[in-house]
Amino acid sequence: MSLKQYLKRGFQFIFKGVPKKEIKAEISYSQPNNRLKNKKIIITGGGRGLGKAMAQKFISEGAEVLIAGRNEETLRNVSNELKCKYLVLDVAKTETFKDFINKADEMLDGVNCLVNNAGISLHEKTFFDVTPETFDAQINTNFKGVFFLTQEFITLVKNRNEKATILFTSSETGDTMDFRPYGFTKAAVNSMVQGLAYLFAKDGIRINAVAPGITASDMTGYSQDGNLYLGINATERVYLPAEVAETACFLLSDISGCISGQIIVCNNARTINARWK
Repeated sequence: MSLKQYLKRGFQFIFKGVPKKEIKAEISYSQPNNRLKNKKIIITGGGRGLGKAMAQKFISEGAEVLIAGRNEETLRNVSNELKCKYLVLDVAKTETFKDFINKADEMLDGVNCLVNNAGISLHEKTFFDVTPETFDAQINTNFKGVFFLTQEFITLVKNRNEKATILFTSSETGDTMDFRPYGFTKAAVNSMVQGLAYLFAKDGIRINAVAPGITASDMTGYSQDGNLYLGINATERVYLPAEVAETACFLLSDISGCISGQIIVCNNARTINARWK
């Protein structure tokens, strides 16, 4: 069952009797202005969804980009489309990280930004549907993998005594309770962002995260070109990768030079714990 189907079934009682709307997004974009000139960026999970949207935005702002992921054919096609570099990487395979970072550094002639975007959600319907296999798969990809990839990246830039920027893709689920490993991993990522930002601020390494609400992607089952209606959001729609990429661009740019250790939740206040709810 896709997340779209799960949400429709799980929240059906909320919308009973409410006719389905046809919702499209109206989004504003910043005009390219070389905001990311001299940024050399690795994006994991860069072959589709938010990763691809970020790659497209960053390139338009003057960055050099290398996308990484598990599917080489997808990476090659996106690389040709966007005119960027690529490397195959499975973020669950920590033993490959040192070679990957060194190769990416060579291909970018000095990497200085890392975007930890790759992640999976297996959408277990209930607490009892979680298995050791689904638990490990999500922990290894969403948390263990990004921890050790970040460790290799920081080792590289600290050895050169260079400034750098790291961005994580968290989730609105990291702001709330959950009964599934996906939510646990995103809460852990939020803690890691703040801890590492505090630890490495003195080294000129900024670390932040974007935490999108439900965003149109293969993982959520929503198409960017289809009906975006989702009644549980204040906007009554899912979000688009391109609008989250705008926030990501700001956090990687020197404009946000005073910001580190922040998790920017992109969901129009949906997960705010208001006392009058």
